Amino acid sequence: MTAALVAAGLGIIPGTAQAADPVPVAAGVAEAIAEASTSEGFHSPADRTVRTALPAAAEGSGKANAKTAAPQTAQAAQAAQTTQTTQAAAPDAGANPTLAVDVSGTSYTAHGIELTTLITSADFALGVVIDWGDGKTETLTAQGTAELHHSHTYDKSGEYQVKVTVTDTANAVQATNGGAFLTPGSDFTPHTPTRLLDTRYGTGTGAPAAKVPGQGSARVKVAGNAAVPAGVTAVALNVTVTETVDSGYVTAWPGTGYDRPGTSNLNYTAGRSIPNLVIVPVGEDGYIELYNGGQQPVDLIADVTGYFTRASADGYTSMTPARFVDTREGLGTSPGKLAARSAFTTPISGLRGVPQNITAVALNVTVTEPGGLGHLTAFSGDGPVPTASNLNFLAGQTVANAVIVPVAPDGTIKIFNGAYLPAHVVVDVVGYYSKDSKAAFLPFTPFRTLDTREEAYGWPGGRFRAREAITQGFTPEAATATGVEAYVLNTTVTETGGDGFLSVAPSPYPLPAPGEPAAPTGPRPGSSTLNWTAGAIVPNLVQAGDGEHGAITFWNQGYQDADLVLDVFGVYQSK
Repeated sequence: MTAALVAAGLGIIPGTAQAADPVPVAAGVAEAIAEASTSEGFHSPADRTVRTALPAAAEGSGKANAKTAAPQTAQAAQAAQTTQTTQAAAPDAGANPTLAVDVSGTSYTAHGIELTTLITSADFALGVVIDWGDGKTETLTAQGTAELHHSHTYDKSGEYQVKVTVTDTANAVQATNGGAFLTPGSDFTPHTPTRLLDTRYGTGTGAPAAKVPGQGSARVKVAGNAAVPAGVTAVALNVTVTETVDSGYVTAWPGTGYDRPGTSNLNYTAGRSIPNLVIVPVGEDGYIELYNGGQQPVDLIADVTGYFTRASADGYTSMTPARFVDTREGLGTSPGKLAARSAFTTPISGLRGVPQNITAVALNVTVTEPGGLGHLTAFSGDGPVPTASNLNFLAGQTVANAVIVPVAPDGTIKIFNGAYLPAHVVVDVVGYYSKDSKAAFLPFTPFRTLDTREEAYGWPGGRFRAREAITQGFTPEAATATGVEAYVLNTTVTETGGDGFLSVAPSPYPLPAPGEPAAPTGPRPGSSTLNWTAGAIVPNLVQAGDGEHGAITFWNQGYQDADLVLDVFGVYQSK
């Protein structure tokens, strides 16, 4: 069977696919989310309280309330003498001289805040107003010294001024405190594909052309480069390795001040140009680094296709992969190969569940049956052809790559064949970005969740069997409230025995309890995530939703066994 047939799911004989025992990785994901989201927060201690005198209360009201106040202990009296508060106006100390507020804001999700309010007060009735900073408030009551806990979810990423106001009406005094809360999650802004690095010509290196040495790295300036703003938290890059003379891998990470993770973003072999989409946090200095894990020098190319900031921008919505274009069938465009040095335009918005007014789309683009070597470029339907590329191919090769591309106001994108011979093109949509989409990107330290070559990742042993599937549980049923829209994964297939392709889709069934029979795998997907040939090592980024049951199924659509490696880089989260 040829790779061209495998890429489209043509020529496949339906068979019985036995799902392997599900691999639970939810604990690792939950820990990573908690660690990433709690890195932001604020604490404004009680000594920053602003006390304000209010208009005098009705005569006698203070005395009436004072009768209910508990007598102060010696310790409380001493505390009252030592409490330092900022006096906006100097109210009469009255019966509540210690009124103060300590406020802390933390988070465990991309958009959420967990607020802890510690009120120091004599035993009087208090009114409490929480201003979340997004136009929404919460009103409640307290009695004397109290500890309050409240949570709130912001609709969009950003910085919000949180303020807590405590009012003691009886004693005509008010105490206010708060701080600036920065959401852990970031929203997406599409970017016309632009080259930031090309070591073949010295682009972006500040030095003459030179390969990246084995076990060496290239620094790539992101913030402040090619109209990418300062304050960028993460970037979407198409990274290509070329001019290879040996096998190896490339790892992207924030660089200075961060440990290089033990995961990989793309793998390469001698004589091949390999691209892969990378979504990576940007270091505080505005740079990322690309590490060459091979022993021999290589050239590296990096093209920016979008970036993430905490400025209110576009959220993400995941989809079950849907085929929008197949030139072999005339789906989405004219039938027949895409001619050399030409492009086709295809509509995206308003079709197959994609709404109108989206700003960018997440795709998996596959080239098959090309007549010669070349590259494909995906770009907005109303713009010129960029100088950047999304995937590279050789004559007769089937290659897939994840792509994030801006969508024109009329809802279209274009695909350009940069080769001098025709090729077939297949496009699957896996998600989209829009103002109405709620999920923000939350990156975390990458970690490996599966390697079928090793039992260390909870895998019971054995290879990724032909025509069968592996289901991984990412979110326990009880934890669906975490609001995870999709997982950013890097899939790598290696030790391949023949041609094939990988499909990734949410599991339509819940995971079985321990000891119960394996759940069915559901219908075999018709879309492809990556394609391989015998002996190849092929990576591809996947932005995969886990459906209603918190599980994702990975299909080996070939007729020979292979090995599968999964690395998790972050999540899109709506809460």
